[in-house]
Order: sequence, then structure tokens, then C-alpha cells
Amino acid sequence: MLSLKHTRLSIVLACFILGFMIAIQFHSTQNSLKYLTQYQRTEELSQRLLQTERERDALKEQIKNGTAVQTTNLTDSAIVEAGISAVEGPGIIVTVADSSKKTMGDDNVNLYVVHDEDMLRIINELRAAGAEAISINGQRVVATTEIRCAGPTVSVNNERSAPPFEIKAIGDPKALENSLKMRGGVIETLGVWGIKIDVSTKEQLTIPAYNHANDFKYAKSVEKGEEK
Repeated sequence: MLSLKHTRLSIVLACFILGFMIAIQFHSTQNSLKYLTQYQRTEELSQRLLQTERERDALKEQIKNGTAVQTTNLTDSAIVEAGISAVEGPGIIVTVADSSKKTMGDDNVNLYVVHDEDMLRIINELRAAGAEAISINGQRVVATTEIRCAGPTVSVNNERSAPPFEIKAIGDPKALENSLKMRGGVIETLGVWGIKIDVSTKEQLTIPAYNHANDFKYAKSVEKGEEK
């Protein structure tokens, strides 16, 4: 009887020791995996940082030498904003034309034609509604784009064009359309003078790349930590 009891106690003790050893081994394995994962993650981040630094140095060298910036060194959002490449996606096409109304008496005829300020208002409304890319008569609108009257025409990127103007905008088609058609908005205001604005939504449209070179003489990029 005593021997049986002693045997059971030995088995329980052996099981306890075995379980303790398994727990230690499991914990050790988990820690090893954890450290291995952290090491791999650190290595990955280090490689990405190194690649980014190389791309930054390459860009600085290209800018210094006046060579073209390679689009592979830029993020997708930067490429779109800079207009470096053509883009496609859903959006709207806005056609703007002079009024066909006949002027009455001493009415100012300039009220019945499309001006640069009218185009700017349309562009600003589209941007506020989330337009990610815009063009006017095939000219990509970017940060440096000028829109101004040039006699009977409107100049965009120093390219003159006459009405009707075709504005393409990529973004949420419904939001873009609503931004122009809201009460008291652009279409309603210009419609008073008979200026015609037609809007059509598109599931897919293409906007060309910006095809002019920017020559920055005074603005220079500042590296992080160098701000004054």
C-alpha cells in the first residue's frame, strides 16, 4: 500500500517536473521567435531607410545637375499632385460656354462671356469637393498653373484656348457634380447671364500629364532639420 502511494507520488512529481520543463521550453521558444521577428523587422526597416536615403541622394543629384526627376523615386500621391504622369479614374467632364443671350440696352457684354475668374471658381469648387486631378482643354492643372484672361481667350499654362472649355476632374463623380450644382453655386450664378455649364459623370476618364518644365530659380528644397 505504501509502495503504491509512493509510486503515485513519484508519478505526480515527475509530471510536475515535466510540465515545468515544457513551460520553460515553450517560453524560451516564444522569446526566441519574438526576438527573431523583431530582428527581421529591424533589418527590413533598416533596408527601407537605406533605400530611401539612396533615392533622396539621387534626387538631390538630379536636381543639382538639372536632370529630369525619375518618377520611380516619388510616391504615387506626389506623382499625381505634380502632374508628372497621365492619370485615369472616375470623375466628371464640365463644359463651359459663353452665353447665347442677346445683350439688352447698355448691358456690359463682358458679363455674358467666360472669364478667368469664372474658371478659377469652378476649379476651386472642384478641388474643395475632393478632385484629385484636373485639366482644362487638355492642360493639366498643377500648383504652378496660371489661369488668366488673354484678350478673348483664357490662358492655361501659357497656352491660349477659347470657349467652349472642357474641364476634366477625377474624383467622386457625385460629390464633384454636387459642388457645382448646389443652390447658389457656380452653375446657378453664371446661369443668370446665360453662361452654359454642362456636367456629365464618367466611370472612367483620362487626364494628361503636365507637359511644361518648371524652372525654379529662387525656391530651394530644405532637408529636415535644416529649417531656419
